[in-house]
Amino acid sequence: MLNEWQEFLDYTGPVVYKADGKKDTTWLGRFTFETLRDFSGLSRILTILARGFLFHGPDGTVLEGEPRERIDHARRGLCAWCSVPERADARPEWQYRTGFGSFHGEFPALVDEDGRGWFCRHFHAAMAFARDNPKVVRKAYFEAAGELDKKFDGEWRKKVRQFQMPLFSSNADAAWVIRFDDVIADALELGPLRRSTFDLPDNLLAKIEMAKPPKLPVEVIQTHIAYYAANKPEDSEWVVLPVANFDCWFGDTNFGRKYLSQIPEEIIQRSNSFGVSRYRVLPEFLP
Repeated sequence: MLNEWQEFLDYTGPVVYKADGKKDTTWLGRFTFETLRDFSGLSRILTILARGFLFHGPDGTVLEGEPRERIDHARRGLCAWCSVPERADARPEWQYRTGFGSFHGEFPALVDEDGRGWFCRHFHAAMAFARDNPKVVRKAYFEAAGELDKKFDGEWRKKVRQFQMPLFSSNADAAWVIRFDDVIADALELGPLRRSTFDLPDNLLAKIEMAKPPKLPVEVIQTHIAYYAANKPEDSEWVVLPVANFDCWFGDTNFGRKYLSQIPEEIIQRSNSFGVSRYRVLPEFLP
């Protein structure tokens, strides 16, 4: 969650579809099964991608010049990553396209010539692995994979059309909270991707260990504190907590479903306002 350039690579590079047992989620890549199923956490993922396209070269080097001059490139990159082949009866208007095989030359790793984007390919490959390997995936994943695989293209096409809607389009729905326009605006505001590391001092680690419940992994609180310190704005004590993305970071949904509620309020305080989860770390637990 701190090395954002590595996140970009994880979302655009090859995934190894293997597992040594039901606790091994290597086959999901940097996702949980629930994130793939529900399309949760996409706002942060798309913003990470947009920042990579706007600010970085293929090797991660920060590009010179005005990033706003690369907005069209970033939009094409997002379309390539999200691409899903058109239906046979698809309307030809650009704003309703979902297949972007024409961008293969510019983004060969993100979309193939048939319009299958990185996310589309990964989803189908992950579901195929779950369906074909019942002994090394959880029973619920094995049972759901086949049906999800059948429904994906249709459901994802709806999302891809929504992503492209202009902010003030008469066809826009207020419930569509993610659009490429918003993602690119956020990316411009956030700037280049970080490659941070963050080590807490030994005395603070000892203090956390004493304050936490015995069965709560210390890494959960450490990551919370490090992410807070890296993302705290100057004008607020609160930081937005991307729960689905933290789940992906830890490799399962224990973070959101189990561990969050166990963190003592004398270390971290949480708030949910208007559907946004946010938190603050008490000053005595900050480095």
